[in-house]
Amino acid sequence: MSTTLPTNSSQETLPAQAPVVAFQHVSIAFEENVVLEDISFSIAPGETRVLLGPAGVGKSVLLKIALGLLKPDLGAVTLLGNSIARMPEQQLFALRARSGMVFQEGALFDSLTVRDNVAYQLIQERVPDEEIDARVHESLRFVGLEQTFSQYPSSLSGGMRRRVAIARALIRQPELILYDSPTGGLDPVTSTQIISLLVKQRDVHRTPSIMVTHRLQDAFALSTNRWDAEQEQMVPLPKGEIDPNTTYMMLEDGRLIFDGSLLELLNSTDPFVRDFLA
Repeated sequence: MSTTLPTNSSQETLPAQAPVVAFQHVSIAFEENVVLEDISFSIAPGETRVLLGPAGVGKSVLLKIALGLLKPDLGAVTLLGNSIARMPEQQLFALRARSGMVFQEGALFDSLTVRDNVAYQLIQERVPDEEIDARVHESLRFVGLEQTFSQYPSSLSGGMRRRVAIARALIRQPELILYDSPTGGLDPVTSTQIISLLVKQRDVHRTPSIMVTHRLQDAFALSTNRWDAEQEQMVPLPKGEIDPNTTYMMLEDGRLIFDGSLLELLNSTDPFVRDFLA
């Protein structure tokens, strides 16, 4: 795939701050299968990280480790200032509540209304109904689906269900959002709608995030577009500009072989990276 992209940043990069997530020499294996090997990276406040790679290289496993859903065999993991690699499960619950996760295929409960899907965490915490309704309406409004409040997931299209999943991830104004292949299985038009919501979240709330994907069009769109509040849509950045706070990582056979900017990615001489981009 040949792609011509801008070469200059659209704004100043964020000042150095304590990372929201940090992996230090993390490895994990399932029986004899090494899934991740000696992985080190970090996510700064306001930074969007795009994790690239083909299926089966450990991308989803990396997200689960970041939330403490899986514990690494080796290495250290820091989430929102807390070391979690050996943290007891009970202590992890409150920490995970400060993060949002968009699972593959949306992972909605078919037996619950959109309202109850989006508010699932709040319901478990016995938040008053009036507050729940207000916060659900706010989250659905952000993704353009306020009219689905009382509907069931079965009545929604695949793209709408994915947007509801994003609304659920946003309900508690998270300090970190993880997107696991948010456009998987969707057509190009619907995929663009989903990516526009990720750009909106990045530019409006500046929430740090990781997006797992194997789709280069989606990955590049995050760097080459911005959210226009007046037009209420994603628009291309001017020629010669990219978003400097959207950066890229790539996994090959469980190893992190690339970590850098879009321009560094496009200019990489690594054979695997070149083949992936071709």
